[in-house]
Amino acid sequence: MKKSAVAFALVGLTAMFSGAAPTRVLAGPAEDVQSAMQLLKSKAAAIGAPSIKGEEELAGKKVPVLYFGSTKMNGNFALVDEVQKEKGGTATIFVKDRDEFIRVATNVKKEDGSRAIATMLDPKGKAIAAIRKGENFFGDVDILGKPYTTGYEPIRDARSEILGIYYVGYPKQ
Repeated sequence: MKKSAVAFALVGLTAMFSGAAPTRVLAGPAEDVQSAMQLLKSKAAAIGAPSIKGEEELAGKKVPVLYFGSTKMNGNFALVDEVQKEKGGTATIFVKDRDEFIRVATNVKKEDGSRAIATMLDPKGKAIAAIRKGENFFGDVDILGKPYTTGYEPIRDARSEILGIYYVGYPKQ
């Protein structure tokens, strides 16, 4: 039996005898990223189809307004915070603004502890290169100077146009 399976079994047995709920045992960064990405995408799909409706100022920067159904995502942290609460790590919704991708809903933090809202995805990074080709990216990248194990997937409208990016990630230890 693998160590992770033994650890999970022990946690479950301890919980069963103590009456406590089992503690989540991490499967590993890659599995966590895949699981968190699926959760983010399914929660977004439950809200509604993605669309862009106009522009607005967000943290001093004029950006397109991204919606899922009738729910505006710009400055709305409910979705990303739900994913963080359920899976840990970080989550972000980016909107496409010409050749850039801007964080419009995020729980990634800046050095000062504030949300990194209206900040741009690294224009020279590995993730944006994949997204520009219409591909997903899963791997290690630096986010605002810190290493993360991440996943990025395009947000597409009904015509398959890329409107933004789903992101999830876990700080590297």
